[in-house]
Amino acid sequence: MSLTDRDQGAASAPATPPAGGRQPVPTVADVVRAVTSGPLPVRITGYDGSEVGPSDAGITLSIRTERGLSYLLTAPGDLGMARAYVSGDLALQGVHPGDPYEALQVLKDELRIRPPSLAEGLALVRGLGWERLLPPPAPPQEAQPRWKRVMNGLVHSRVRDSTAISHHYDVSNAFYEKVLGPSMTYTCAVFHSPEDTLEQAQAAKYDLVAGKLALKPGMRLLDVGCGWGGMVRHAAREYGVKALGVTLSKAQAEWAQAAIEREGLAELAEVRHMDYRDAPAEQFDAISSIGLTEHIGVRNYPAYFGALRSRLRPDARLLNHTITRSNNRAPHRSGAFIDRYVFPDGELAGPGRLISEVHDAGLEVHHEENLRQHYALTLAAWCRNLVDNWDFCVSEVGAGTARVWGLYMAGSRMAFERNEIQLHQVLATRTGPAGESSYPLRPDWLP
Repeated sequence: MSLTDRDQGAASAPATPPAGGRQPVPTVADVVRAVTSGPLPVRITGYDGSEVGPSDAGITLSIRTERGLSYLLTAPGDLGMARAYVSGDLALQGVHPGDPYEALQVLKDELRIRPPSLAEGLALVRGLGWERLLPPPAPPQEAQPRWKRVMNGLVHSRVRDSTAISHHYDVSNAFYEKVLGPSMTYTCAVFHSPEDTLEQAQAAKYDLVAGKLALKPGMRLLDVGCGWGGMVRHAAREYGVKALGVTLSKAQAEWAQAAIEREGLAELAEVRHMDYRDAPAEQFDAISSIGLTEHIGVRNYPAYFGALRSRLRPDARLLNHTITRSNNRAPHRSGAFIDRYVFPDGELAGPGRLISEVHDAGLEVHHEENLRQHYALTLAAWCRNLVDNWDFCVSEVGAGTARVWGLYMAGSRMAFERNEIQLHQVLATRTGPAGESSYPLRPDWLP
């Protein structure tokens, strides 16, 4: 029985063998059947006219070019799929590229990949030609592999961290304005109800952070990894706090400082283009770190939390807000797609590791909260914004980069929903050597 005669209807194939009795060239459908098992959940079409899978499937995956097939064959898994998709050599019908969430669900839950037998593999390679196993050049959106990044310094050195941050954040402020919305906040929001708007939820997040830090007029706040200055501006505007934000992204710092001037907050708020390790050594009344820990490297946690502790006055509070693994045994490094296309050198630890490192740095943890479900809602809202502003975003950053963002955000939403990753806020104080602390008996930000 041929590979194309399996369940779910036969895929199209050459009707007659080529002259001379040579083995027919395998079709795209042949390749698909060689590497999958069971019913296909989607329709798959090839550049050669072959098709396989249910004709009434709501989602169609189209392999449009020979290069797309080579991407899939030379980098099996999410990296090959990403290369083909980002380059436009693989397309999804039935979903919008700004939010391919439903397609990712179906592919993850119902598509069963299997390694072909040795005989099948050899037959396919002979038929397709050995040149099909030569990896095509990666799309321009792809970062270098880890081993090549050493040219930019050792992992999590200052220069290499700056390069990694620039890869992700210095895309286009205009693009981010459309995707993130007016708050320009690229971190998990807090929803009191799923019906809350994104802006309401982002304001609620900043109020939650401010409440946990017990911000009051006249206090000095340091916000490390401040992004476009959302927390800095909110703290100054709503709480009368003198706030300093630092970010490794020059584009973020320039946008944030302009927003501060535009909103008349220059006497209270400032954002500097600066590594958190170079932040002023003065002691602050509070420190917030919202979305930075993912970038610093797990082995740097001791130095990171030590640096933040040294900048806190005695008895002051630190709020650390970061994505984590769902358990402490999971690998720290991200998968190939995230590492090459989204967060180069990004690392995540489990919540237990995170809390242990905070304690070991000489800080006392008082409260911890998991906002996993909130991040899923946040990502869904960002995807809606990307869909609504797709044409503008493509004109601003190009179709390939826009596809990266749709794929990354929809996939991340699914990962949060399925408890594969989480979002934890950890509140700690620089407690005195004899245990002296003004932290209240019960949390003072709750009613």
